[in-house]
Amino acid sequence: MLEIRHLRTLAALRSAGSLVRAAELLNLTQSALSHQVKLLEDRYGGPLFERKTVPIGFTAIGARLLRLADMMLPEIEQAERDVARLMQGDQGQLRVALECHTCFDWLMPVMDEFRARWPEVEIDLVSGFHSEPAELLRTGAADLVIGSDYSADYATFPLFRFEILTVMAQKHRLATHRRLHAADFEGETLITYPVPEQRIDLIREMLRPAGVAFQRRTAELTVAILQLVASRRGLAALPNWAIKNYVDYDYVIARPLGEHGLWSDLYVSVPPALRQKAYVADFVKVIREQCAATLDGIKLLS
Repeated sequence: MLEIRHLRTLAALRSAGSLVRAAELLNLTQSALSHQVKLLEDRYGGPLFERKTVPIGFTAIGARLLRLADMMLPEIEQAERDVARLMQGDQGQLRVALECHTCFDWLMPVMDEFRARWPEVEIDLVSGFHSEPAELLRTGAADLVIGSDYSADYATFPLFRFEILTVMAQKHRLATHRRLHAADFEGETLITYPVPEQRIDLIREMLRPAGVAFQRRTAELTVAILQLVASRRGLAALPNWAIKNYVDYDYVIARPLGEHGLWSDLYVSVPPALRQKAYVADFVKVIREQCAATLDGIKLLS
């Protein structure tokens, strides 16, 4: 029997573009997702999509079921939101604070989609740079924080893991290196956002433990950091999604850090009182869905 979860699987495959990322999006193992797909293909007597295309190319069978998913899933999700409104009330607010300054690039479309789903919930950004964004939750100055902190004091929802890459000018002396290690930064200028050193993964995880001496320069905007990097004023370390377009157009080049790369995890944290709010769970869902579909090189957290 065709079930709602099957339609959600097909929608996730289209959104994520691959079995691996779709499994992450659905919080399933890849083997469980493959088994579910095989059962559907056995039922309908043919493949749902081409296995060797990236992104996934759907067959006529898969495309027809996707059209059904496009008809049914929005109605089901709207009904679920309506029931949540009846049970929990339809008012609320989300004042969002960011630890990750590059998150602005993908957060704006997320907020637009959320407003369309929950027009009665007031959502806004807490302005300014925050060296300790989780402190805003404690003081009541924010309702939701997006950052790398994972504290038992708050309700925490996992988002995704991303790689931090070194960014440098095309003709930088380190441009011939395939990957960079802590010693490569000796005497270099590191260009960062104006946040405490302990909040910068490269400094905290690699440079300080290795005793590397470096200079530091700050800029508030990602584009300003990249302009300084391109003009050979120093190096930067930024998330893979934030620099992709600049690397693709040869404005700068990027290299991985360390033998296994430098990775960071991103979470949503809210006060315990908001844990059960349907609009909070839906906000997290929108982030995961949109980022899985649009950000290269991330790994959704379960």
